[in-house]
Amino acid sequence: MKLTKRRKEDRGAALAPYNQGGLPPSQQLNRLRNEINRIFEEPFDLLVPSTSFFEGWEPNVDIYEDKDKITVKAELPGMKKEDITVSLDGNTLTIAGERKHEEEQKEGETYRSERFFGRFQRSITLSAPVDQRKIQASYKDGVLTITLPKSEEAKRKQIDVKTS
Repeated sequence: MKLTKRRKEDRGAALAPYNQGGLPPSQQLNRLRNEINRIFEEPFDLLVPSTSFFEGWEPNVDIYEDKDKITVKAELPGMKKEDITVSLDGNTLTIAGERKHEEEQKEGETYRSERFFGRFQRSITLSAPVDQRKIQASYKDGVLTITLPKSEEAKRKQIDVKTS
């Protein structure tokens, strides 16, 4: 048996995680979860060939919650509001749409495109019931903001403690 000493440069190189497409692991897991949910919700869609299975893109979102409302902000740069749909089914908020592909341009001998085009769908499970009649959505500077007021039953109530 021959023992060799590892150099500092070698450490960790073999254990570096494979990252497909440069996406953070959390976003890869979200995409996988959304695809699994889609398979179970729409099982007959598997019979139709899909070009977006584990491909494409989905917008990054920030979700804020306070005692009265849930706010969702989604990055959708370069899109028109007509190409975006927002729906609520039970406690699942779905943002969907399509980013149209621009004319392909080649400049010089090198061509590189890192922007995603095509259909997308992002589903978010809400943590509390919301009042569907008061939902508002606005789109400005490439950011979609959806405000979902909580229903009265879902709002946290302060209970006064009385002394006897």
